[in-house]
Amino acid sequence: MATTEDIERRVEEADAARSAKRSAAAQRVGQLASRRAEIAEQLGNIERELGDVVMESSDVIEIGELSTFTDVPVADLTRWLESRRTVRPKRKKSTGGSPNTKKVANQKPAAPRAPTKGSTPQDPFPTRDGATNPAAEMR
Repeated sequence: MATTEDIERRVEEADAARSAKRSAAAQRVGQLASRRAEIAEQLGNIERELGDVVMESSDVIEIGELSTFTDVPVADLTRWLESRRTVRPKRKKSTGGSPNTKKVANQKPAAPRAPTKGSTPQDPFPTRDGATNPAAEMR
């Protein structure tokens, strides 16, 4: 029969091997994810540049002809061109509020309403002739 010290040592050895494998797996995933992010950024920059070149050259060469000369599919050239066209500059943040904007902090609180004929604070459902609603009194 194993002693408590032997059991503890065996568990620690098993945990150490498992922890090393888990750590190695996590490190590798982190490295690959970082590498992927860098490559994706590079690819995005290249696609933007391709779109710029296709757009700038559109007055001297059509996409079909460009495809014929480069063996790049028309669909790819069109996608790069269209993605370039849809990119819009970021809007500037306004420094002040517009004159039509209501400022809640400067508004006065609403004045309480005067009771209307036939209604009282206890009777929210007056009848047409001004009498109280018996159903409301039963509540």
